[in-house]
Amino acid sequence: MIPDPSVGEEGSVAGRGPRRRLAPGLSVRAIVPNAITVAALCSGLTGIRFAIDGNFEKSILAIILAGVLDGIDGRAARLLKAQTRFGAELDSLADSISFGVAPALIVYLWTLKAMPSLGWIAALAFAICCVLRLARFNSRLDMLEQPHKAVGFLTGVPAPVGAGLAFLPMYLWIASGHAEFANPVAVSLWMVLNAFLMISSIPTLGWSRMRPPGSLRLGVLALVGLTVASLLTETWFTLAAITIVYLLLIPVGLVTYAKVRRQSPVSASPVQDDLPYGATDAS
Repeated sequence: MIPDPSVGEEGSVAGRGPRRRLAPGLSVRAIVPNAITVAALCSGLTGIRFAIDGNFEKSILAIILAGVLDGIDGRAARLLKAQTRFGAELDSLADSISFGVAPALIVYLWTLKAMPSLGWIAALAFAICCVLRLARFNSRLDMLEQPHKAVGFLTGVPAPVGAGLAFLPMYLWIASGHAEFANPVAVSLWMVLNAFLMISSIPTLGWSRMRPPGSLRLGVLALVGLTVASLLTETWFTLAAITIVYLLLIPVGLVTYAKVRRQSPVSASPVQDDLPYGATDAS
């Protein structure tokens, strides 16, 4: 094949400057975590579909499945060394829908629609604050100084956890059958509170901080096993109990963070709890 004399060694065309090359596609390694992220997004959207049909139990389970997949995709990306900016952006987009828009619509269709104006405002507040949290997370990815992250804490409540907290009245309503838990005024206030927790600067415990002492590790394993068994037998009461325990851990995180700050200045190397691929949420 005779080379084109108008094309230089660097791929430039005479009189036209450098030739633009097409960006390479995603590698096979990168497809795996991104596929998990897309699966989480589909699960979140399916939760909305279940809520439209009035099947609120399945809608909650769909969001929980999205949360599980969201916890897997980041770890899969790091395991395969396939962390990409595309993956980070896709993960944030999926999180905003699965843990912001979907829970807001599910709760609205469940009880907030009884107060179309106030209920919709509460649902909007939750969805918007979730998106704002994710935007704040993305804007801080390249920041070197992150006081909470440097000592193993998160800033505010992660988006998947916020979605789980928003469903607490639904857990209790399904488990007990009491209509009081579906009070639209109380649920509206609860949604607004969770919206505030997501965008707040409250330090919350990250996984790196939840390290039981060696003498309690066997007990923790037993507790995990019992929790799984409880989820299979008394799903909704167990979910409500887990949610309440997390709420009780919020003041514990505040006290622990204050203690850590007093003991040593926040100048240590960052702990990898908030990572671009949604390992903790952001996410």
